[in-house]
Amino acid sequence: MRDQHKPHFSIELPDAEATRKLGERLATLLRAGDCLTLSGELGAGKTTLVQGLAWGLGLPRTQYAPSPTYNVALTYPTTPLLHHIDLFRVGENAASLLGDAYFSDDAITVIEWPDRAISWLPSVRFEMRLEIAKLDQRRAEIFANQKELMERLFRI
Repeated sequence: MRDQHKPHFSIELPDAEATRKLGERLATLLRAGDCLTLSGELGAGKTTLVQGLAWGLGLPRTQYAPSPTYNVALTYPTTPLLHHIDLFRVGENAASLLGDAYFSDDAITVIEWPDRAISWLPSVRFEMRLEIAKLDQRRAEIFANQKELMERLFRI
């Protein structure tokens, strides 16, 4: 999915709390209309990162942002709205049935397992790969494929 020559940076995440904190930091740079894709194996921390992002966008800390694996898509009442899409159980054709409804100027869209529907994704987006470094530790690599996005990314 990513190009080795795209500008990016990496960050070490020593535990789940650090992964949530990264999500909260991303809430300060993502804007309505943005798309962030999350890739990585099962258990890499994708949903944990979305939890932090949702909290950073105003979801009360008493609420949990669950994985939408069985729902495919969930929308959280944040500002701006946060669409959380999980394509783990669907393919390219099924994802395209979602249409463009989740890519709007009044919401941030996060997509787990983007490799399941590459042609459906918006061309301008942030991409993140989460890897399991050790038992509880993760590594995040974050990419942007447009200059304006890169400039925002390096403010994190």
